[in-house]
Amino acid sequence: MYDTQEKIIKIVIIDDHQLFREGVKRILAMENNFEIVAEGDDGSKAIDLVEQFHPDVILMDINMPKVNGVEATRRLIELYPDIKVLILSIHDDESYVTHVLKTGASGYLLKEMDADSLIEAVRVVADGGAYIHPKVTHNLINEYRRLACEPANDVEIGFREVEYRRPLHILTRRECEVLQLMTDGKSNRSIGEILFISEKTVKNHVSNILQKMNVNDRTQAVVEAIKNGWVMVR
Repeated sequence: MYDTQEKIIKIVIIDDHQLFREGVKRILAMENNFEIVAEGDDGSKAIDLVEQFHPDVILMDINMPKVNGVEATRRLIELYPDIKVLILSIHDDESYVTHVLKTGASGYLLKEMDADSLIEAVRVVADGGAYIHPKVTHNLINEYRRLACEPANDVEIGFREVEYRRPLHILTRRECEVLQLMTDGKSNRSIGEILFISEKTVKNHVSNILQKMNVNDRTQAVVEAIKNGWVMVR
């Protein structure tokens, strides 16, 4: 699925908790093509580290004492529009997510993530995609549904004008099943266990879904599927 499987992905970690940084480094070290080139304990160091090490991905904590991750990301994107920032946070509230994404961050992960999610997120973001923690995606979807139900607003008008139809005109039945499970917030590993297929096969299905739906990442696919009435939000 990813073009970054073979090349070295250079990573900078910025978090004010040393023990957390050490844990993240141990997880990322399991991947042969991941290289931790630098680390810092505050957002104020982000620009200097980028200038010095030219990383592919920055893992950025959102809460830090001097310069927080949101402000640091905003400064970085202004200077380096193509920089890939993956936010790490304890907050799953959709307001945090939307605020961070507006700064130009490429992804949002909760610190309760498992190792596989972290590794997958780094690969997706390094490859130019976006990655949002499944739990956060669920909250965003719920907020979208709430807004869509409010009377007399532009969201409702747009929502009503959508043409509702099943996705079998573009997706296979198996891809429809995978798309539904993506909407349920399931990881690739969980989808594989539910459908009794390998995680590699799930990744291939996800890649095909994104290509057929003409979207860049899982989150866009889920949002479009909901707008078109292709999946159930449960």
